[in-house]
Amino acid sequence: MAEGRASVGPDVSTHGRPAVLGAGGAEMGEPMRGLGVSPGVVLAPVAWLGEPVRPPADEPPARDVEVALQEVRAALDAVASDLAARAGAASGAAKDVLSATAAIARDPALVDSVRTRLEGGAGPGRALDEAFGGFASLLAAAGGYLAERVSDLYDVRDRALAVLLGVPMPGVPETDGPVVLVASDLSPADTAGLDPTRIVGLVTSGGGPTSHTAILAKSLGIPAVVACPDAWRLNEGEIVLLDGGTGLVTRQPDKAAATRAAQRASIWRGLVTTTSGPGRSADGHPVRLLVNLATMTDIEHAVALDCEGVGLFRTEFLFLDRPDAPTEEEQQRTYTRLLRAFTDRSVTVRTLDAGADKPLPFLAHGDEPNPALGMRGLRLARRHPDLLDTQLAALARAATTGPTRLRVMAPMVATAEEARDFIDRARAHGLDEAGVMVEIPAAALRAEQICAEVDFLSIGTNDLSQYTFAADRMTGELAGLLDPWQPALLDLIAAVGLAGGRSGTPVGVCGEAAGDPLLACALVGLGVTSLSMAPGVLPIVRAALSRHGLATCQAMAIAARAASTPTAARAAALELAHPDLVAALQA
Repeated sequence: MAEGRASVGPDVSTHGRPAVLGAGGAEMGEPMRGLGVSPGVVLAPVAWLGEPVRPPADEPPARDVEVALQEVRAALDAVASDLAARAGAASGAAKDVLSATAAIARDPALVDSVRTRLEGGAGPGRALDEAFGGFASLLAAAGGYLAERVSDLYDVRDRALAVLLGVPMPGVPETDGPVVLVASDLSPADTAGLDPTRIVGLVTSGGGPTSHTAILAKSLGIPAVVACPDAWRLNEGEIVLLDGGTGLVTRQPDKAAATRAAQRASIWRGLVTTTSGPGRSADGHPVRLLVNLATMTDIEHAVALDCEGVGLFRTEFLFLDRPDAPTEEEQQRTYTRLLRAFTDRSVTVRTLDAGADKPLPFLAHGDEPNPALGMRGLRLARRHPDLLDTQLAALARAATTGPTRLRVMAPMVATAEEARDFIDRARAHGLDEAGVMVEIPAAALRAEQICAEVDFLSIGTNDLSQYTFAADRMTGELAGLLDPWQPALLDLIAAVGLAGGRSGTPVGVCGEAAGDPLLACALVGLGVTSLSMAPGVLPIVRAALSRHGLATCQAMAIAARAASTPTAARAAALELAHPDLVAALQA
């Protein structure tokens, strides 16, 4: 691998990837701190994500607009074909991310924008670059789901520019052995295409606990640290010790640290191979362990997993990026396939969570100044009741095809009245088990009233964190506020758990917090009765629970809530943890 490149600081490109890497910074052996989002410990050399391609600064105007336009079209077509081929060879979340990115490269609106710029005197490289930049600005301004697609746009842009200019493709480098991949951020396509046997760890200076990098890394079982501001100081080829649980990245660790890391990795492997079956605490308290699924392509892996069912099946993929709503028959076929795959287990389906931040082309509801606080989730369904009724009817028909236990829940519920309206509509369609998600602080604070209306609650910690701290989960600088160990967030979860316990209403967690093995124990101590997570982390969560009694979990929860910071909260819980888990997690 190449030697590190010297600089006095990070020179950041227009979309947050470093163009120059630093050689200075923290002393060797001293840890850098970020946000651990996918647990595990690895020791490996650094490899930087390939730098984005930029158009020549002195590029002359196109001599012939049509010829230049054909060159740009050919570059975009080549990128689209390559991404589609990679999607065909992938599965699960990776397949869907790559397919969506390939569709961006085929968008005719991009070609139209390039033509306009060529006619204005730009060269082909600059025209392509500016066209993508214009679309990216629009998406970033829209916020929410659309803002998340900005990195997809830039990934396609960089690939197309590389083809157009005849230079090496940016992205994940080819390596001789396992490496820790470092970047300012990773596009969804970058992350989706990772080979876990070659990329054994991830470090980014941007991102947050619910970013694409975090979610896909956890799904792939790759230890990852995001929001690490000093990541730019890491040099190509230097050895680092990465801890995806604590968020620590140590440069050039000494032999003793490397030995401890190997011991921890061995303990970790031992933990996950010694437990199986339903989730239980050490004293037999049941905690249902479930998986989150975003698409139908995730099913094969999840079915083979030793889990108790699906705690969150997201249905947005059926509705997004299409000119009309899916029919009842089309939806029924999808839900029937899902339920048949999990025979004799339970499946919880979340009704459509779309709206201003995940716009549906077939619904015109105007611009909103703050989409994250606008017409999304159940609010959209109340404006367009036929949309929800069709989905509920399709689910009810699918439920009659087999023995799988179907539960439905609504997103973005703020009041008991909204919960009651949804439960009534679900019952009217013959759906016997219906609940709502707790993602808005108002719902957590009034959980006792909501429990009186529903069969179960499911806490979405990703959005609940975002709304509690008024912190956009796509803003890397605010990642610390979104740490799931934040005591204020734990207070809200405690309120929901207490309300559920008093009324006998099951309370689940389906946010990324459920996949933290230590936090999972504290959540059970807060009254949570089920945990739904990325498939890759379920074994370690089961192992962690099996080593702690309910009283210990409750003590962890009390200690964490008494802390004043998320770091102190985690440390307080860790002091009470079983020695096996401490040995696997402790830095």
